[in-house]
Amino acid sequence: MVGKIKRMIETIIEKRSNGNETLKNTTRTKLIIKGYSPERWTSQSEDDPAKIAELRQIARDMGVEI
Repeated sequence: MVGKIKRMIETIIEKRSNGNETLKNTTRTKLIIKGYSPERWTSQSEDDPAKIAELRQIARDMGVEI
């Protein structure tokens, strides 16, 4: 499956922010610091199981269920 990481990143941003622009920007920044820049991943990006597991842990740490 391709593009799962991109979808996960977008889900984390949307669920954590609940439409609040400040929280969206803060969440994007936190993901970038952790190596998951939303602009780097596309719907055509190959999915790495290790990256998916790491992203799931980041989501848990942020209090987001994905």
